[in-house]
Amino acid sequence: MKPSHAQWLNRLAALIEIPAPDPPLLLRRIVMMERNIMLPVKAVFIGMILYSFDITPWVGLASSTLDVVVETVQFIFWFYILANLILAAILLAAERLPLAVVQWTVVTSSLVDGIFIAGMALVTGGLDSVLFWLFVVLIIRNSVSVPPGLLQLILNFTISLCYALVAVLDVSVFQNLDDITRRTLELTTHEDLGQPFALRLAVLGLTTICCYGAQVLLERQRLAVEEAGEFAAREGQLRSAGRLAAEFAHQIKNPLAVINNTAFSLQRALREDKSAAPGQIEIIQEEVARADKVITQIIGYAQLSEGRVEKLNVIVELDRAIAQIFPTAVPTGIKIHREYGHSFPPLLMQRGHLSEMLVNLLQNAREALGQNGNVFVTAGCHRDHAVEISVRDDGPGIPPDKIKRVFEAYYTTKEKGSGLGLAIVKHNAELYGGTVSVESRLGQGANFTLIFPAKALMKFSK
Repeated sequence: MKPSHAQWLNRLAALIEIPAPDPPLLLRRIVMMERNIMLPVKAVFIGMILYSFDITPWVGLASSTLDVVVETVQFIFWFYILANLILAAILLAAERLPLAVVQWTVVTSSLVDGIFIAGMALVTGGLDSVLFWLFVVLIIRNSVSVPPGLLQLILNFTISLCYALVAVLDVSVFQNLDDITRRTLELTTHEDLGQPFALRLAVLGLTTICCYGAQVLLERQRLAVEEAGEFAAREGQLRSAGRLAAEFAHQIKNPLAVINNTAFSLQRALREDKSAAPGQIEIIQEEVARADKVITQIIGYAQLSEGRVEKLNVIVELDRAIAQIFPTAVPTGIKIHREYGHSFPPLLMQRGHLSEMLVNLLQNAREALGQNGNVFVTAGCHRDHAVEISVRDDGPGIPPDKIKRVFEAYYTTKEKGSGLGLAIVKHNAELYGGTVSVESRLGQGANFTLIFPAKALMKFSK
C-alpha cells in the first residue's frame, strides 16, 4: 500500500522538525546577535540615512509620483527610529524579561527591518537596488535569533515577500513616470518583473531553505552527541547502582543468616522454659524475616540495574502497559481514555524501569475502580522537553490522612496489598531525576503524575 500525501507530509515534517534550543542557549544567541551585533549596526545605518536625508538630496528633478514615494519612506524612517528605540530598550533588559517577550521582540524587529529596507530599496533603485543583499542578511540573522520551526520559516518567507513588494511597486512607479523624468533620473526600464526578479527571489528562497537545513543538521548532530553522553552516563550509573545494591545485600544477608540460625538454636534449647526468652526470639526472627524481604527487593533492583538503557517511545510504552493491565481479550466495564501530545523526546532509560512504573499505576487504578469506571491516561511534553505522564481514575479516592504515606514502602490501603508498588514507582522515577506526585479527593478518584526531565542525569534516592 502506497503512502498517502498526508503521510508523506507527516514524514517530511518529522524529518525537518527539531526541538527549540534550551532557553539559556536561545537567550545567549539572541543577546549575541541582536544586542551585540545588530544594535551597533543599526545605529550606524540610521546615522548614514539621517545624513543622506538631511545633507544630500535623494533625487533631483522628480515627478510627483517619486516625491510621494520619497516622502512616504521618510515618514517610515521616523517610525523606524522610534520602533528601534523601544526594541533596543527591551533587548538591553533581555536577561530580566520573560524569554517569550524577548523572542517576539526579535520577530517584531525583523519585520520592522524588512519593511524599512523594502522602502529604502524602492527609492534607491528598486529591482536594481544594492540593498537587495540586506534581505539576504536579514534571513541569515533570523536563522540565528529565531528558534528553528514554522515561525522562522514564515518570518523568512515574509522577508522575501517584502522584496517582491519592492519589485511590484518599482514597476508600478516606473509606469507612472513621464519620459522626461525617466531620462533625467536615468532610470532603467522596468516595465515588467522579468528574469532578474525571479532569480533574486530564488536566491532569497534558497537562502531560507539552506539556513534552515544547516540548523537541522547542526542541531541533530548536537542532540546526537548529548544523547550519546547521556546513554553512557546513565548506563554507568545503573551499573554502579547494581553493584552497590548487590554488595549491600551480600554483606547484610550473611550476618542475618547467622542471627537467624542462632535464634533458632536458642529457641530449641529453651523450648521447655516458660520464661520471656521465646517471645523475644520470635521478635528477632520476625525482624530478620522483614529485613530479608527488604534485601530481596534490593537484589531485585540490582538485577534490574544490570539491564540496558534504551531510547523509549512514550506512546508505545504507554500502550504496551495498558494492553498488559487491560487486555482487549478480557471484557471489563472499565473504559480507557487516552490523550497523547505530540513530538515527544525519547526517554533514555531501561524499559523494565518504565514498564514497572506504568504497570503499577495502571494496576492501582484498576483495583481502585473494581468492575466499572474510567481511567484517563494522558501524556504531554513541557517547553523544557520534560515528559509528563498522568494516570487518573474516577474511583473512591484516597483519604486525606493516608495520601501522604502512599509512597512509603510496605504502607498500603488495600487488604491484600504488599505496599511496594508505589514505593517502586517513586524509586524508579527518582532514579532518573524524575518525580511522582498524587492528587486525590474522596469520591473523585486519584491522579498520579510522573515527570521525567528528558535531559537530566539520574540520581539516587536517599
